[in-house]
Formats: sequence, C-alpha cells, structure tokens
Amino acid sequence: MAEKEYAYYTGCSLEGTAVEYDMSMRQVFKALGVGIIEPEDWSCCGSTPAHTVDRVFAAALAARNLTIIEKMGTGIVTVPCPSCLSVLKRAHLGMTQDESFKNEVNELLDEPYEGGVVPKSTLQVMLEDVGLDAIASKVTHALPGLVVAPYYGCILTRPPEIAQFDDPENPVSMDKILEAVGVKVADYAFKLECCGAAFGVPKRDMVNRLTYRVLSMALEAGANCIAVACPLCQQNLDLRQGQVNSTMGSSFNLPILYFSQIVGLTYGLSPKELGMDKLVVSADDIVRSRITIEELAQRKANAKAAEAEAKAAEKLKKAKAKEEDTKTEET
Repeated sequence: MAEKEYAYYTGCSLEGTAVEYDMSMRQVFKALGVGIIEPEDWSCCGSTPAHTVDRVFAAALAARNLTIIEKMGTGIVTVPCPSCLSVLKRAHLGMTQDESFKNEVNELLDEPYEGGVVPKSTLQVMLEDVGLDAIASKVTHALPGLVVAPYYGCILTRPPEIAQFDDPENPVSMDKILEAVGVKVADYAFKLECCGAAFGVPKRDMVNRLTYRVLSMALEAGANCIAVACPLCQQNLDLRQGQVNSTMGSSFNLPILYFSQIVGLTYGLSPKELGMDKLVVSADDIVRSRITIEELAQRKANAKAAEAEAKAAEKLKKAKAKEEDTKTEET
C-alpha cells in the first residue's frame, strides 16, 4: 500500500475535455489513501506540438514543471495523461542521461532541473505502489454482466525505453487492476491499435476508420464497454462514435469509461463523483446494474442452490425412469 504523497500533474486535458478522468482519479486515490498534491503554478507540458518545433524548447516546457515538483520534495509525480507522461519522462531521461542536453535546457529555465523527480503513470502507481490486494480490499460493489475491453492506446507503454513500464506489446496493468475489483476483462487483441490520436480534425475520415476498427474488435471480443487511460483515446472513441456510425454505417452504442470510473463504481462512489454525466455515450445501464457484493454473493448462492436442486430433480427423474424400465422388463 502506498504510504507517501505524490505530486499530481493533471495537464491541460484533465481541466477541460477530460475533467471526469481527473474527478474519478482523485476519488479513487482518496479511497485508497493515496495522498496527491497538485503543483502550484504548473504549466502546459508542450504535449505533441512542442517537440516537432524544437527538442530543447520542448524539454524546457516539461522541465519547468519538473523543477516545481522537485522543490516540493515528493520525489515522484503521477500523471494520468499518457501524452503528458511521455513528455515529462522524455525531458527527465534526456536531462539525466545527457549532461550537455541538461545544460542546454536549464539555460532556458529560471531555475534548473537537477533530475530529482520520477514521473509515473497513475496505472503504475496503483499497480506497483498501492498493489492489487489493497485495490481489491476497497471493493464494495459488483458490476455483473459487465465485460470490459482494456484499451491502452499508442503511447502509454511505448516506446519501452521511455515508458519503462508494463509490456510494450501486450500490456496487462489495466487488465490486472480491473480484474482486482471484480470486473470481467475481455481478451482484446486491439488494446494497442491507434485510434487516430489528434488527427480528428485534419483527417477525420482516417480517424473514423481507425476508431471503427477499435470499436468493432471490442464487440467481437465480447465486450460491452471499453476502458481507457488516455483523454485523446476517450474523446475519439466516445465523442466521435456518432460520426463513426454516420460515415461507416455502423450502430455502435458502446460506453467508453476511464478505468478510474470503473474502479470508482466498484468502490461505491456516486456517478456524480465520478463524472459519469460527462460521457457522450451513456453508461447509465452500467450504473444501474451495480449491486453490493453481499447481493452478488446471495445471487451466487441462490444460483448454486437452484443448480443443485435441478441436478437432484434430474437424478430423481432418471432413477424413476430406470425403475419403470426394470418393471417393464420383469413383466
């Protein structure tokens, strides 16, 4: 179980289009007893555009935040957004592995970054620092009938020399966390396929085709929900699902939830606390299906008793039939 406080870098998306990710992540951390502190005066990490312009400038945008966090003394910053995480990790690794690059970047900063912060995804903190047993211990509710396709997207675990977490070709961290809270996880082959990322505006048709494949394969895997850990993936799969239906002739109605929302539901948190109303494709059926673990145990006990009763009745029926056959043979 995690016993320390972490710096918590939300990034821009979690204050806007992905506010439900922030809401649910904070609630889950609170339930797990994980302390998080948002750095004061944090700024945009530069995300995708900055590194296409200038590598040193891009690193400086990220390193400014790392410097602020370094002064906080937490040692670790946990980051929900994979894009922000990748940018922060690239800056940290680049500056700690190359002294001349570190000096170039620090020349652009008011205060230098000395390399004292380890960026981790929220998945990594939950899996490695909190642990599956502690995650499972907070479960109060079940989601019977829910089958989740865990979708990691392109950059959460790749490239491996930057991510340094989970298997880059077959990640299982989200699978394990969802299974720990009692959710059935589908064997999903498209967990790393690209959804189109930020090309939703300039290349909408391409994004619609890619998103169509991700959604289609989830249904083929038997899933009735997709779990994500990336604001951009969530937006493409959820917000653009109607566009996909219009352009591809499909009829998807597949809820796209952040993994933290699913965990929060099993912890008994309210839909409002988890930002469920922010989703475009409604997850109301999932919420309505939620029952307490005591109710689930009773359902299982009743089903087991009914099965035993049916077997006993079938056994009795066969015995009577055998008895009748014996009498017929004797006459």
